[in-house]
Amino acid sequence: MIRVVATGTFDILHPGHLYYLEESRNLGDELSVIVARDANVKHKPRPILPEDQRLQMVRALKPVDRALLGDIHDMFRPIAELKPDIITLGFNQHFDEENLRRRLRERGLDADVVRISGYPGPLASSSKIVEHILKTRGPTPPTGEEE
Repeated sequence: MIRVVATGTFDILHPGHLYYLEESRNLGDELSVIVARDANVKHKPRPILPEDQRLQMVRALKPVDRALLGDIHDMFRPIAELKPDIITLGFNQHFDEENLRRRLRERGLDADVVRISGYPGPLASSSKIVEHILKTRGPTPPTGEEE
């Protein structure tokens, strides 16, 4: 059995996320997804959706066999528990593959690292979706009703 682990923030799910997870799942027999904790997202704007909601959404996706939140203090702890054969990275994730491979080996983890290409369609990132919403809908005064 080939175990694959995908990681990410998964804020405002879109076709690019689904593509990443489908391509990750195609590399093995089982796909586990580590969803970034709110406190650990420091390389981009804070997620719009809280971590428990992002986790719930990822768990509902067909390619995903298991989803869990990352560790607040040690990003390698869940990987050590899952013991994957392959770790996938999205096309725009900020990790350097060689550095990640080295750090995995230092921790005694023997997983290959594979970067998945980007989704070929438009609006394949949460930030682009937010920009598009602001551009096409613009700020509107509050109506007093929550959606």
